[in-house]
Amino acid sequence: MTQKRETTHFGERTVALEDKQGLVDKVFHDVADRYDLMNDLMSGGVHRLWKDALVADLAPPRNGTRPYRVLDMAGGTGDIAERIVNVSLGYAQVVVSDINPDMLRVGAERARHWRYPDQVSFVEANAEELPFESGSFDAYTIAFGIRNVPRIRKALDEAHRVLRRGGRILVLEFSRVDVPGLEALYRGFSDRVIPPLGRIVTGDAQPYQYLVESIRKFPEPAQFSSMLAGAGFKRVKHTAYSGNIATLFSGWKL
Repeated sequence: MTQKRETTHFGERTVALEDKQGLVDKVFHDVADRYDLMNDLMSGGVHRLWKDALVADLAPPRNGTRPYRVLDMAGGTGDIAERIVNVSLGYAQVVVSDINPDMLRVGAERARHWRYPDQVSFVEANAEELPFESGSFDAYTIAFGIRNVPRIRKALDEAHRVLRRGGRILVLEFSRVDVPGLEALYRGFSDRVIPPLGRIVTGDAQPYQYLVESIRKFPEPAQFSSMLAGAGFKRVKHTAYSGNIATLFSGWKL
């Protein structure tokens, strides 16, 4: 008897679970060189404020008796990592990890011109199977990446494993607008503006059609907070930004 293949969503499409990672990889291969520019255009630059808020919430220390180590997952272009090392005045050490080598290439090229380039390293890795020792990081950050992971629960388990006791996870992700009036405007902008804009800037609308659809498939904030708790994180909370266009989730390994 043939075993039924496990499926998941890729935007609005239903695909075999084992096929999703390859499809996601192609999306980010296609947009890597214009990824940050498109983020600026799609959000009017507001994504920078959300990322600043993530790093402010993390509050990386500026000194201590040992290095403060951060794993920035799905952080290919390095914009979160740069913020962390700058805020810490070069004290924090950030490992930028991404499954997509094209995104890492963009980040590594940019890092050569940063204020603290020696405090950042780039490692190709799958969020579901991290090549790092247990308890080796003080913080785990991921911005707008967790919804692209095929097995989110497995990635959260891995995040919990690699954190030291007392370590913290911060997840910044798009959410579902809950402000009357703004919801309709946001949906119209997402459907009618973002994919055509993607075609103009990157030459292909399809990656941005997927990204719009993937946001709608991501769990509601309360549900994702429950997933964090299910992975073992304590004191889980979430904070909505800009009418819940984006949400910052946090939790502790205690």
